[in-house]
Amino acid sequence: MRYKYFYKRLFWLVLLIPVLAAWQLKNKQQTTPAKQVAKRPNILFCIADDASLQHMSAYGMTNYVKTPNFDRIAREGLLFANAYTPNPKCAPSRAMILTGRNLWQLEEAGNHSPFWPAKFTSFVEALGKNGYQVGFTGKGWSPGDPGQVNGKPRQLTGPAYNEIKIAAPTKAISPVNYTANLAAFLDKKPKDQPFCFWYGGHEPHRAYAYGTGITLGKKKLSDVNNLPAFWPDNETVRNDVLDYAYEVEYYDQHIGQMLELLEKRGELENTIVVVTSDNGMPFPRVKGHIYEFANHLPLAIMWKNGIKNPGRKIQDYVSFVDFAPTFLELAGLKTNAANMQPMQGKSLQPIFASNKAGQVDTSRDHVLLGRERNDVGRPHDEGYPVRGIVKGDYYYVRNYEPERWPTGNPETGYLDTDGGPTKTEILKAKRNGGDTRTWDLAFGKRPAEELYRITKDPYCLTNLAADKNYSQIKESLHTQMEQELKSQQDPRMAGKGSVFDKYLYSEPKVRNFYERYTKGEAVKAGWVQESDFEKKPN
Repeated sequence: MRYKYFYKRLFWLVLLIPVLAAWQLKNKQQTTPAKQVAKRPNILFCIADDASLQHMSAYGMTNYVKTPNFDRIAREGLLFANAYTPNPKCAPSRAMILTGRNLWQLEEAGNHSPFWPAKFTSFVEALGKNGYQVGFTGKGWSPGDPGQVNGKPRQLTGPAYNEIKIAAPTKAISPVNYTANLAAFLDKKPKDQPFCFWYGGHEPHRAYAYGTGITLGKKKLSDVNNLPAFWPDNETVRNDVLDYAYEVEYYDQHIGQMLELLEKRGELENTIVVVTSDNGMPFPRVKGHIYEFANHLPLAIMWKNGIKNPGRKIQDYVSFVDFAPTFLELAGLKTNAANMQPMQGKSLQPIFASNKAGQVDTSRDHVLLGRERNDVGRPHDEGYPVRGIVKGDYYYVRNYEPERWPTGNPETGYLDTDGGPTKTEILKAKRNGGDTRTWDLAFGKRPAEELYRITKDPYCLTNLAADKNYSQIKESLHTQMEQELKSQQDPRMAGKGSVFDKYLYSEPKVRNFYERYTKGEAVKAGWVQESDFEKKPN
């Protein structure tokens, strides 16, 4: 009798095992996505406004700038030696970061101060609609008109957190307390929700409080080393550089405060911290112009839970279009599901997952560059179209309208170069009959083709394009560049490049600047000085 009950129970148990197993599998399938969402990494994207690679001290290139927090991220993560923005101007550079597309694939958003096309979703918008808490402090995507959603301006970098202010060390430095605003953002975040926060420092954008590099930064004129050979070397220029350096350090200080805040809240281990800049320093022949100092930018990335073998220096060529696909992949999102247009960039995740230093991915051996219309100041608000390629030792540039002024017309103040002491010094030297070499390099017209051997000529001073010894290299780079541009459907390769000149500049106060100014209207361009305007065309 006892055995009869035993076998009966065993019979029912055998029948129930598959049912219990199926229930357990179903329950696991229902709960796994929630666990995956909780493990998705946070993102802290830190972007300076106009800081060059040479001025992050981890690269060991200057004596007068100390950036210990950038250096920490490089030491505890990855330091990228070959990161480039395809366009060294604020709005198009940031547009490419947000979309993963090159400027020639972005319609109006490929220009500076444009109207943002409605069809281009930013990665921040995508993350915000897929489980992330998103926001920014300081400068997001700017300048330009982002358009509207439901009667309100689009939030391409999320809701703004700029309410909390601080007593800034100078009147030229933003009063926004970046770190405190990050804390306010985190206070609103549910405990288990991942976040994406954009720290857009306003520094070191001009203007500067002259002399503060010495008075507040405790620097000396003699500290300045590696002054670019395309500027004069005098007390005024050195002061200008030190004032810039002081603001670079201010930007870096907030990164350190943010790291400390995330550590205290237990968020740092699973946060991808990216530190970079949108373009090179706001000085002549740098910001806005297709040269090594303008496009080659600092990049350090730390992610304690996700980067193998930290402390590596990476030689792979990285483009700013690589950020968006990286963030989407790590958040577990596909491009279509995120409602984003196809991206040109490639995820950096294979580099994170590798143990190798140096060259990790052999296919990452070059980057493409370009510009269309940056600032106004030419007839009919025309731009200065350029395409370029950096590969190995060489930097090739094709200027498609070399008869135009690259920095804007002289009679309208060279509006493609921000006003400041260094610009003034170069203009004064030419007007006074002094050295014209720096003026030619900063403001003069350029040939159709330029080729520089940047390993020997990092300042891009010796144009090798007409040298027969380099003709094969030049043609090889030109051919590769234009073939890739055609495959990416660049309108300029199809003879339709004039479309970029026809897109409206979003700020009506300075739209059609050349025609209005030359007819006597007092049009104000707040980013240059009155003395920048030439009385007669050169």
